[in-house]
Order: sequence, then C-alpha cells, then structure tokens
Amino acid sequence: MLRFFRSYYPYQYASLLGLLLLIRLPLLLHPFPMLIPELNWMLVGEQMSEGHLLYRDIWDSISPLSAVVYWGLHTLFGRSTLVLHIAATVVSVFQIVYFNYLTNNRDVYPDRSFWPGLIYMLFLHLSFDCLTLSPVLMSTSFLLLAFGTLIKQMERRGATDEVFEVGFYIGIAALFYLPSALFIIWATLSLLFYTGTSFRQHSLSLFGFLFPIAATVLFYYLNNSLDDFNRNLLASVFRVRQYSLSDFQSLVASLLIPLGLGVLGFLSLFRSSSRYVNFQQRVQQIMMIWFVTAVLTIALVPFLAPMSFLSFVPPMAYFTLYYFENFRKGWLAELGFSIAFGLILLLFYQGLLGLIPGSDLGRLSSLQVQSSPLPDNIRDRHILIIGEDLSAYRLNRPATPYLNWDLAKYDLKNLDNYEAVINVFDHFRKDPPDYIIDRENVVDKLFQRAPALAAWYEKTATTGVYKRK
Repeated sequence: MLRFFRSYYPYQYASLLGLLLLIRLPLLLHPFPMLIPELNWMLVGEQMSEGHLLYRDIWDSISPLSAVVYWGLHTLFGRSTLVLHIAATVVSVFQIVYFNYLTNNRDVYPDRSFWPGLIYMLFLHLSFDCLTLSPVLMSTSFLLLAFGTLIKQMERRGATDEVFEVGFYIGIAALFYLPSALFIIWATLSLLFYTGTSFRQHSLSLFGFLFPIAATVLFYYLNNSLDDFNRNLLASVFRVRQYSLSDFQSLVASLLIPLGLGVLGFLSLFRSSSRYVNFQQRVQQIMMIWFVTAVLTIALVPFLAPMSFLSFVPPMAYFTLYYFENFRKGWLAELGFSIAFGLILLLFYQGLLGLIPGSDLGRLSSLQVQSSPLPDNIRDRHILIIGEDLSAYRLNRPATPYLNWDLAKYDLKNLDNYEAVINVFDHFRKDPPDYIIDRENVVDKLFQRAPALAAWYEKTATTGVYKRK
C-alpha cells in the first residue's frame, strides 16, 4: 500500500478517497448504536430549531458554533445519526485532502507523496465513535487551517499581517470546541520562536483570536444572557464532566498504535536530522508544540472517549510518516504499515461489529444510549429527566432548559435557595413537561418548596415518574 501511494499524481486523491469510503461504507450501512453525545447534540439542535436560545433556554455546555451546525442539520434532516456520520465523512475528506495538499505544496517533507493523506486517513479511524460529527472533529479542521497559514509565514523572511488569520482560525476552533482555545499558546510560541514576528503582529494574531469570541460574547450580552453564557460554557469547562467512560481499556487500545508510531517517528528524527532543511526542522518543532498543547486539552475534555482525541491526529500522522520513511528496506516499511493498518481497522470494526467473540474491547458500552426506562406508550411527549441518563429523550422531546444534569444542579440541587426555587417554577411555567423522570430524588423536595407545582403532577405506577394532570 505504501508503494502504491508513494507516487504523487492527482489521480491518487481518488484512490485515497475511495479507500476511505471502502473502510466506512460497511459501517455506514450497518445499524449504529446511538451514542449519548450524539443524542445530546441532536437535542440541542432540536431545541434551537424551536426558537430556544442556547445557554439561556438550553442549559448545556456545548460550544456555540457546534450547536449552530447541529441546529442546521436538524432543521434540514431532523433527528438522524446517519446525517451526522455523512457530515463527519465530508469533514474528514476535507481534512485528509488539505493535510496531504499542505504538506506537499509547502515541502514539509523531503519527498512528495500521498503518504501524509494515507496515514491521516487511517488515524481518523481510532474507534467507531470517530465516525460521528463531533465538536472536536469540526474544531480540528480550523486548527489545520491555522497550521497552514502559520507555515506559510515560516517560509518567508518575515511574518506578514496574515498572522491575523492564525488567531482567527483558532478563535473559530474554540467556538466549535472550547478546549481548542489553548492552541493560541501553540500559535504564540510558534510565531515567537520560528518567525520574525513583531510585537504588532503578535497583537494582531491575538486580536484575530479574540475577535470571534468577543462577537459571541456581544451577541449574548445583547440578548441579556451573558451570565448564562458564562455559567453554562466558560465556567463549566473546568468542572462539568457530563459522561463517564469506564472502558479505559478500549480508549488506551485505540490510541496505543497511533501514539506509538508517532513517538517512534519523532525518535527516528534524531538519527536523520541532517536530511532536513531548516524550514522542515522548524515544522517538526511546531508540530511537537501542537502535540504538547493537545495533551493540555485533556484536562478540559467533557468526557473521555476516542473521539475526544482527534486533535492528536495531525501531529501523530505527521511524525508517523518519518518512521516509515526512515526504514532502509522498503519491504520492512510495507510490512510494518500493513500490520498497523490491519490492527487499527480490526479494533475499529470490533467496536461495532464485535469481530472478537466474547470481547467488549472497543464497544464503548457506557457511551451508548440504553433502552428507555419509560413505558412504551410514552412517546413524542415533552419530558424532563432529572439525572444523567438521557435515554428517555430518544423517543421524546426535552422540556425546560435543564438538559445537562451537571448544570441543572445549580437550581435543582439548590432548592433551599429561594431564588433557585423561583427559577425552577418559572421554567416549569414557561415550558411544562408532560412527564418528570426523577433519578436524583429531588421532586419531593421541589414540591414541598413549590406547592403550586405539586398540584400539577401526580405519581405514576413507574417509580420516579410523575405525570402532568
């Protein structure tokens, strides 16, 4: 396979994209388990399509531009995981083509080939959850654009005002996935160490980063929702952990080969550093800073899953190429890549198809939406789930802003506070749920604090479920 993609001809783009579809098509045609994050994203898009304002009317920690994308997809196609997978494939195609084009057009490597795109394409398949349109995937597209503008500056003797674009792309990436804001550190250090950037140009890059964020803040200020924006997005990134993934074995297994190959590729540079011109050595260094910055974002991720590590793909793919390129014997490189290719795809397919009998490796069971705990006759109703399990929303629609339980605790776990009780009552009055599913045992206390609400609801035969009279 490496020999086939060694040549650099335009028709190889068709071969590369054909290989991508060949890998993904069996899974796109196979019934997918809905993932908890996917359900959450679709619920946000659905609520926004009904005129609700994110953070004020929808309490969730999703970044605003990602929410806008899910809003648009829901408006056009409704609730559909297939649409998320198709859209993710389109984004993946852009990243693969752009990464391959960029590394070759800018002579990032000594030789031109389709290896960068091939390795990047392979590493996008860490796990089957990477097939969905996640905020991390969308954010990484803009980080790649920032990388492209950055190395364009490095090719010149002095930086230009195009450094504004570097900051602007990172600002947009942060609005898709807030932890990506840390990449402004990567850009600043890269401009400082590897370009002739003046103080004015550093300021211009920082202004480009702050501009889209400031525009978003202004939007929420004008809508009298700045406090909601701060609480549900900015402050939540440091403490909200909406999902817990107990299957760390699957997470480690999905990252082991790409990370291992990336590290081996980085170490191989020390044996052959004389082969590379000054520009290529500087690109190697800024990619190392990218990797370190991506490690820092782990502390801010809302949940641990392979899809949360897609921002690692560019540096892992970049350094992995050096590992295979520095093999003295071509057949050894071909054999090594074939083994890595087979193992990565084995885990990728195992997660969804269960190819290994009796093994849960890669299944991500704790991230899948379970069957609804509600009776079968409760469908397409407005409900409120008090707790982390969102599965009942799969066949119903959310009522009140309390979508994210970790954020809903500000009110629902603070019922000794008079203001919190007033807030809950106002939200119920504006958007009363037909059913309340109480998994945290707060309804009794809520009804004691707000007797008017107690008069609206009655218990059902299902434990913890209350029906509106």
